[in-house]
Amino acid sequence: MNKGKFKFDFWTIVTIIIALIFAVFLIYPLFALFASSFKDPVTGSFTLNNFAKFFHKKYYYKALINSFTVTICVTALSILIGAPMAYIMNAYKVKGKGILEILIIISMLSPPFIGAYSWVLLCGRSGVVTKFFAEKLNIHLPTIYGFLGILIVLTLKLYPFIYLYVSGALKKIDVSLSEAAESLGCNPSKKVFTIVLPLILPTLLAGGLLVFMNALADFGTPMLIGEGFNVMPVLIYSEFISEVGGQANFAAAMAAIMVFITSLLFAGQKYIVNKKSFTMSSLRPMQPKEFKGMTGVFSYIFIYLIIILSIIPQATVIYTSFLNTRGSMFTSEFSLKSYRTVFSKLGQAITNTYLYGLIAIAIIVFLGMFIAYISTRKKNAVTSIIDAITMFPYIIPGSVLGITLLLAFNKKPLLLSGTFMIIVVAFVIRRLPYTLRSSAAILYQISESMEEASISLGCSPVKTFFKITAVMMLPGVFSGAILSWITVINELSASVILYTGNTRTMSVSIYTEVIRASYGTAAALSTILTLTTIISLLIFFKLSGKKEISI
Repeated sequence: MNKGKFKFDFWTIVTIIIALIFAVFLIYPLFALFASSFKDPVTGSFTLNNFAKFFHKKYYYKALINSFTVTICVTALSILIGAPMAYIMNAYKVKGKGILEILIIISMLSPPFIGAYSWVLLCGRSGVVTKFFAEKLNIHLPTIYGFLGILIVLTLKLYPFIYLYVSGALKKIDVSLSEAAESLGCNPSKKVFTIVLPLILPTLLAGGLLVFMNALADFGTPMLIGEGFNVMPVLIYSEFISEVGGQANFAAAMAAIMVFITSLLFAGQKYIVNKKSFTMSSLRPMQPKEFKGMTGVFSYIFIYLIIILSIIPQATVIYTSFLNTRGSMFTSEFSLKSYRTVFSKLGQAITNTYLYGLIAIAIIVFLGMFIAYISTRKKNAVTSIIDAITMFPYIIPGSVLGITLLLAFNKKPLLLSGTFMIIVVAFVIRRLPYTLRSSAAILYQISESMEEASISLGCSPVKTFFKITAVMMLPGVFSGAILSWITVINELSASVILYTGNTRTMSVSIYTEVIRASYGTAAALSTILTLTTIISLLIFFKLSGKKEISI
């Protein structure tokens, strides 16, 4: 097949349509955001006052410092937890490894604001753990609110990224390297630092940057338990909501700063992956061995303690959802009262979540397949740009994306604000990369000779794609689509800015119920969302034939 040679055919039309879609729904909104950030809210003239206001007032730039403080600490802790755990799980025979890995993935895929809400129930001012220590032992524990709480919740949510990255890297290391080191008198701990760590370092840095970006962009956790510890996503949301009556130019300026920072981080991640990484052919992969002495005891304590803490939020919401409530308090009686309330008053949120999610996934699947095909089979300057642009939304904070879409589509001819379509657009733009990456990965495994044979037998290129290539792509596409679906139904930060009374989703409803101290209904909705996530994950394992997620 000719690559790079211009030819006006079906794929040229597809490329043009996709380029227009991204121009309208991503490039134009970002342009509207930057244009708004340089406007004076009164006169509408060009000004730098919005940026000057941010950097001159401590209240504002302190939020940026806070964001960097919490994200650096979360990243460091995630590496300190995730990397050793990955090494232990791959180097030694750990009992119940399959179940433990599924629990790690569930803790990663569930939204962090549910974790924050669960820890409020446990370690808030009236939390179960807090009250137990105060009443029974007369020990007053620090509450979950503030910097420490954000650090705990985000670390337990994000260390699985490091675990998965490092696990993937360890499986590619040839065991003959470590055997050679041992034969030269290298002890186990020295072997880890001199052989294993340098080999996985590029992967570790790439995973660390991903954790950093996720922690920097998180909205729900600091919003629920920050209490005075202001970070950028919360500050942007607060400023935008308070200024919605006029022009939210200052909020746009702060959002523009976030886009600039995350773009630099994304560029840094790409540099590390492309320039510093290398490929290894593992002829003899690492074989797990039995624990010896106290190593096993400490390893089991470490792994089980971290995973139990990680899964506590999901267990807490499921348990409390079946308790009776009196006002904002849970009683000791079991009841389905919270579920009856959810289905009678918040049923539309559940319907909206599944409906918007299915519409978004249908669009994501079509776009993902077409973009993957043109970027791998029809390479040229335009398709390369499209491929790069499609990954960009992955690193834009959700609250920033919500603001960009509202600024761009709040007037005719494309008046989308207040409609469900603007939420679907946010879902598609933000979660397309999962399906795109899995679609591209499986395309590289499909030989072009099969398509060429079909065409040589008289089948048109378009028919060949739909009859042969697309069918062979389906396993990879569906695997990515399920991951996109899981992240779509759990999405909060963009939805909380874009929703109306009729378009709220489960994530938004959970958030608003927690704010109103309706903890019973919040727990019931969280349970429905968590169970949907678990079922979707099991479907992913079934369709993909895998027992793990690779990222």
